[in-house]
Amino acid sequence: MKKTITWILIADGAQARILENTGPGKGLQQVKGLDWSIVPLQAQDIVSDKPGRSFSSNGTGRSAMEPKTDPVEHRETEFVKSVAAALDSQLQAGAFHRLVVVAAPIALGDLRKALTPAVQKAVIAEINKDLTNLPTSQLPQHLESVLPA
Repeated sequence: MKKTITWILIADGAQARILENTGPGKGLQQVKGLDWSIVPLQAQDIVSDKPGRSFSSNGTGRSAMEPKTDPVEHRETEFVKSVAAALDSQLQAGAFHRLVVVAAPIALGDLRKALTPAVQKAVIAEINKDLTNLPTSQLPQHLESVLPA
């Protein structure tokens, strides 16, 4: 009988890693080569220019123009999209059968939008928590409701 491989994605907007569970009592192992991170930056670190200025539509006043998108949010959304693309290629290669997504709230929302329909079908549970900074040894207690004992 072929074993069912369950992957657990632990993510937020700046880091992600994949853990693998191959069945009851097998524990969690880090999947080599499937951990990603970007340096968390503040908006002032990304946008070096001062905001542009425009004239008021009535009168002689001028005011600063706000950017249409928050550069930090945009950067984190792009990061999550790259993680989702990697999951899709791994699923197509047959590397896993089921997926548990554990992510910080904003990253979870971005992931829901970015996952392909095939990967969405593989998702068996979502946990709305940021567990990215927990060591692997402490994760099973947070996952016991979704993984076999």
